Amino acid sequence: MNFKKSIVTLLLTSVVFVGCKEKPTEIGSKETETTEAPKVKKEIAAANLQTASFSVEGMTCAVGCAKTIQEDLTGLDGVQKATVDFETKLATVTFDKTVQTPEKLTKVVEAAADGKTYKVSNMKS
Repeated sequence: MNFKKSIVTLLLTSVVFVGCKEKPTEIGSKETETTEAPKVKKEIAAANLQTASFSVEGMTCAVGCAKTIQEDLTGLDGVQKATVDFETKLATVTFDKTVQTPEKLTKVVEAAADGKTYKVSNMKS
């Protein structure tokens, strides 16, 4: 009986750790070996700020999908802030209109994952 409990516990633990992850990393990759200093963002002039909101279809979880898209958008040059809400499937991005465009933001979101999972619609800027 104890053996069965151990097996069940091991299986449940495996499912929790293998579930929805942020981003897959290869064993031995530089990302797992070193920590990088945070990227310093340039200040954006108030006259150049623009905000775009759009729907993102195809997300299946808040941690792996929404957070990954949000990090991809936030990491772009010229992006001041990006938020992706899994529940409402709404993304809002504040960016420098001289560096980024709504079309570029759409391409980044739709290229995330395998390039076929996420679709952007209802772009408002």
